[in-house]
Amino acid sequence: MPDLTFYDLVYQVVRLIPKGRVTSYGAIANYLGTKGSSRMVGYAMQACGREQPPVPAHRVVNRQGLLTAKFHFGGDLMAEMLRSEGVAVKDDQVQDFKNVFWDPSVELAM
Repeated sequence: MPDLTFYDLVYQVVRLIPKGRVTSYGAIANYLGTKGSSRMVGYAMQACGREQPPVPAHRVVNRQGLLTAKFHFGGDLMAEMLRSEGVAVKDDQVQDFKNVFWDPSVELAM
């Protein structure tokens, strides 16, 4: 089995985010032990379009709950995808962010 790349590790974490929840680029980076590499997590999200199994990149937002990657989805698709999972979004911002935030360092703690 080949060694996993940073992107592969990011995708594994993102695939674990439950429907109706969101996390941030920084929370993923922190969980992976690479605090400060949130931008690299963002690059991984940009590159995940054809990954199998699919990566639910729409569930990754910035640390304030803003849909900073929405332009990669086109139009209002990112917000629509989140809404379809029960996440309230208004003006490109996740509402009730603290309650829908999924922190992999907490949720995946052993």
